[in-house]
Amino acid sequence: MEQLDAASRHRSVLLDESLGFFDFATSEIIVDATLGMGGHSEEMLERSESLRVIGLDQDAAALKLATERLARFGNRFTAIHTNFADIRSALADAGIEAVDGVLADLGLSSFQIDSPERGFSFRFDAPLDMRMDPDSGYQTAAELLEELEEVEIANVIYRFGEERASRKIARRIVKRREQGRPVKTTTELADLVASVLGRKHGERIHPATRTFQALRIAVNRETEILEGFIDDAADVLKPGGVIAIIAFHSLEDRIVKNEFRRLSGKCSCPPRMPVCQCRAVKKLEILTKKPIEPTPAEAEANPRARSAKLRSARRLAEQEAR
Repeated sequence: MEQLDAASRHRSVLLDESLGFFDFATSEIIVDATLGMGGHSEEMLERSESLRVIGLDQDAAALKLATERLARFGNRFTAIHTNFADIRSALADAGIEAVDGVLADLGLSSFQIDSPERGFSFRFDAPLDMRMDPDSGYQTAAELLEELEEVEIANVIYRFGEERASRKIARRIVKRREQGRPVKTTTELADLVASVLGRKHGERIHPATRTFQALRIAVNRETEILEGFIDDAADVLKPGGVIAIIAFHSLEDRIVKNEFRRLSGKCSCPPRMPVCQCRAVKKLEILTKKPIEPTPAEAEANPRARSAKLRSARRLAEQEAR
């Protein structure tokens, strides 16, 4: 019950800004592709008495919590336990051919961060897990650090966390492993990274933040599936339907930006390339020339919102795409 109360009090990031792209007067079905605690879905259902929302989430615990929160909407809300990468097959299984909108709030939910046993946060001493779906069969972060070579660990931390000291951190992780003390808990990893980078007095962001982010992305293969999700989401939209995506770090936002550009027909191949290799196709009209960011007030009230960036696009009708 405490978790449900916490979910009800939680305000989703860029809530009004993201929902402002959808037409609730005419929309019949909108997909909340990253249901989380159900904040966006709840607001959508409250804005239209005729709207149906399909909520997808790979985290069974979060899905259960959101389902309880949204039970008062009856059959206007449907929860599906699946990764958003499977949006096309999930809708097909539900007998839905096309939808009016798709919303995705990428990254972790507060529920996941605040669950110590999940190993996402260095605020708690817990096994270094980081799987969004514990039943996925994916390796945990601890298992990944035990298996990868030093250069592979460094590449993960640099590529997904944009951490300049990735090589030093990887070297220290492997050294511990060789000493028979592999990194197995959140505290061990956080302390290791802090010992490499140091911590300045009054620094707001923990030095291990980028490393934790990188491992989470690698464990859940987040960047691998994001491009395919955007492609499939565009395909399941009705003409005029809208996709809105909130990203929380530059790598995600870059993927969203580039995919929207490609799906708006803008080729990114070198000028001398005789045939387009980037698969540019005109399906979408980009609605956000620049990403929408939180107001200073929202960023101050919700630290998680500080790095959020919202981009949106509209599905073109066939005649518009010519």
